[in-house]
Amino acid sequence: MTLPQTPSRLLSLDFMRGLIMIFLMGESIGLYEHLFEATEGTVLSHVFIQFFHHPWNGLRFWDLIQPGFMFMAGTALAYSLHRQQQQGMAWSESFKKALKRSAWLFFWGVLDYAVRRDGLAFELWDVLTQLSFTTLVAFLIFRWSMSAQLVFSFGLLLLTEILYRYTHVPNFDQPFTDQHNFGNYVDLLLMNKINDGGWVAINCLPTAAHTIWGAIAGKLLLSEKTNEQKLKWLVTAGAVALVLGFAMDFTITPIIKRIATSSFVLASGGWCLLALALFYWWIDIKGHRNHLQFFTIVGMNSLFIYLFMEIVASRWFNGYIGAITNGLLGFVNTPALLMGFITSAVLFALDWGLCYFLYRKKIFFKV
Repeated sequence: MTLPQTPSRLLSLDFMRGLIMIFLMGESIGLYEHLFEATEGTVLSHVFIQFFHHPWNGLRFWDLIQPGFMFMAGTALAYSLHRQQQQGMAWSESFKKALKRSAWLFFWGVLDYAVRRDGLAFELWDVLTQLSFTTLVAFLIFRWSMSAQLVFSFGLLLLTEILYRYTHVPNFDQPFTDQHNFGNYVDLLLMNKINDGGWVAINCLPTAAHTIWGAIAGKLLLSEKTNEQKLKWLVTAGAVALVLGFAMDFTITPIIKRIATSSFVLASGGWCLLALALFYWWIDIKGHRNHLQFFTIVGMNSLFIYLFMEIVASRWFNGYIGAITNGLLGFVNTPALLMGFITSAVLFALDWGLCYFLYRKKIFFKV
């Protein structure tokens, strides 16, 4: 595929990154728990339950956040590598940068789960540790043809199916049963523990397809194809992936986000492709670019705000601010649920304000 000499900035990607981080901020500040509690027993509760992971077999909106994060990393990788090629950077230098970035992502991902009240822990379930693997894989095959990249990504899904179905490890030979599948067995080997929620570290293998597909989408958007052709390819690929994913769910492989089954990867990848197509059409083609800054300010420091929410906010900051707001609101006998909403609003304003401060100071945390 022929690429243009100078890539334009993909504003839709900036928006998607910021949008996902805004959603993650909502989780960090406890907003979705308050919304679900306020609407429990009503029709709206079926809406707000979408902001929680499905317990096992099924697909909710919140299950698409990590795939979107990893998909966008692939698209951003395509733009980054294209700029490096235009600047004449050798592949070896690009490889060093990619390897360094993966190492830092792995470090921060491990650190996220490392410090516990009862001591230190070594766990590989964080999205950053997963991303450290998937981005490196996407980089290593980036110069392959798009068809070869697709074949490789489907090979990863096939390998996952084989590992789960045919390894037959005693007590871990039930491919789609929580606590008794191949992913749980690998976790015992790697960490000597199994996640109570059913998450497995080997998810990085099938979900590498998300990052690869994101990189392919980036190459497509950088190509000299017309906007109409680009949209056609994105929408068609997204629709096909969705159909395949849900067809597999109804027949041979259930959609399970916690172990990233091949049907889940296909269905969630389809939604990612369709989302990119929608935002690319609305923002980059139609030119609806007003009010994007609210999202892009957060997206431009996505790594920082993610680590802040995971390490600082969840362990100290949210509780500290909550003690202040709840204490003040308690003086005027504020109902508990309303108190929760107000505290969440204050926390959101502080988190977003911190990103805005960094943006104004032109401080951007990258690896």
